[in-house]
Amino acid sequence: MSARHLVAEGLGTAFLLMAVVGSGIMAERLASGNAALALLANAIATGAALVVLISIFAPISGAHFNPAVTLFFLLRRDLPAREGVCYAAAQLVGAVVGVCLAHAMFAMPLVEVSAKLRDGPGQWLSEFVATFGLLATIAGCSRKPDTTPTLVGLYIVAAYWFTASTSFANPAGTVARSLTDSFAGIAPASVPPFVAAQVLAALIAGFGFRWLFPTGGGQQP
Repeated sequence: MSARHLVAEGLGTAFLLMAVVGSGIMAERLASGNAALALLANAIATGAALVVLISIFAPISGAHFNPAVTLFFLLRRDLPAREGVCYAAAQLVGAVVGVCLAHAMFAMPLVEVSAKLRDGPGQWLSEFVATFGLLATIAGCSRKPDTTPTLVGLYIVAAYWFTASTSFANPAGTVARSLTDSFAGIAPASVPPFVAAQVLAALIAGFGFRWLFPTGGGQQP
C-alpha cells in the first residue's frame, strides 16, 4: 500500500459524494417538485460518475470508494487487513469532504444535519439487497474486469429505482449523507440500521461469492 492508493480512494470517494449530493441538489432545484424527475437525474448523474471514477482510479487503488466493497475483498483475502482499514478511513474522510464541497458549490452551509428519516424494515431490506447486488455485480465482473465500470454504474442507476431506499449501498456514503439536509440526505438516527444492513450484505457476499465466483478479482472494485 502506498500514499497513492489512499489518495485515490479518498479523492474518488469525494467525487462520488459530490456527484450524489450535488446532482441531488441541482435536480431538486430544477425539477419543480417532481420527485420522480429529480430521482432520475440523481440516479443518472451518480451512475455516470461511477463509470468515470472507477475507470480512472481502478488501476491505482482498485476504486473501491466504499467500505462494504473493501470488506468484501478482505473476506475474499484479496486485500490485507491493514490496507483495508486504511482504505475505509480514506473513504470516510473523502465522503465527508465530498459532501462539504457539494454544499460549497451550491452556496450552502458546509455541514448540515439531515432531517430525512429513512426507517422501517423495507428500507433496511432495501439496503441489504442494494449492497448485496452491488457486490454480486463486482464479483461477476472478476473474469472481465474491463466491464466493471459500466456494469457497476448501470447497476446503481437501476438500484436507485428498484429499492425503497434508493440504494445507498455504502457505509461511508451513508454517514456522510447524514451531513446534508438535501434531496440525498439521511437523518443521523437512520444511519446505524442502514450501515448494519450494508455490512451484513458484505459479510454474506464475501463468503458466498468465494464459492459462486471462484476466480479472484484482485483489487478490482
